[in-house]
Amino acid sequence: MSDNQHDKPSSTAVTMERVLEVLENGGIDQEYGVLRWSSNYAFLIAVADKDTQLTAVYKPQRGERPLWDFPDGTLCYREMASFQTSNVLAWDIVPPTALREASRGLGTVQFFIDHDPQINYFSFNEDLDDALALQLMRMVAFDYIVNNADRKGGHCLIDSQGHLWGIDHGLTFHTANKLRTVIWDFAGEPLPAPVLEDLEKLNATLDNSGSVYRQGLCELLSGAEISAFQSRLRHLIKSRRCPLPGPGPNYPWPPV
Repeated sequence: MSDNQHDKPSSTAVTMERVLEVLENGGIDQEYGVLRWSSNYAFLIAVADKDTQLTAVYKPQRGERPLWDFPDGTLCYREMASFQTSNVLAWDIVPPTALREASRGLGTVQFFIDHDPQINYFSFNEDLDDALALQLMRMVAFDYIVNNADRKGGHCLIDSQGHLWGIDHGLTFHTANKLRTVIWDFAGEPLPAPVLEDLEKLNATLDNSGSVYRQGLCELLSGAEISAFQSRLRHLIKSRRCPLPGPGPNYPWPPV
């Protein structure tokens, strides 16, 4: 598979830019129903623009389940911030995502990754080659810096090209340590040099108050959340190692 981030959604035969354009501006062509396994309301839809139709997952803000530790109505903003971070890193962990008005109001509209639902993180040990190991280490670093509180095994998807995607990033960017993940295989191991280089570039972009990325985050997260994010990022760059489990709960429930 190409390393060019703009080629990743190859199953759609369109570029990354076109996928985002359709998600942002296309009309809701069809609604297939609610995804029953989602803890918040999520709808499988078709989004169409001119001659392009894509399958997407629409999560309306008003369908978010209230949580004691995250402010109400903010999960869609955190999901969008996660996509923007993945996009700037060019790691393509989070599928193309738009934050927009749709049939049930404001929410995220995310490109649906065609995958085998029987295959998830707990299946990977059967075929953990070098390429997949590198992608998993990127995901480990990503989950740490965005403070992902919900990296379940079923949130790790492999597409037909062997690319690893992550979904469900609403529980991210909290100021307190919330990292809960099933991926502890690499705990304490050195991060690969290319991963560190990408993190350093991200830190420079985040440090630039005039960058499009930084300005976009300011519309999605609080100042305290952005500061905590940068502290985690700088810590990971300094340690140069995959994070170790902390003193609190380290695994999500259920694990899949």
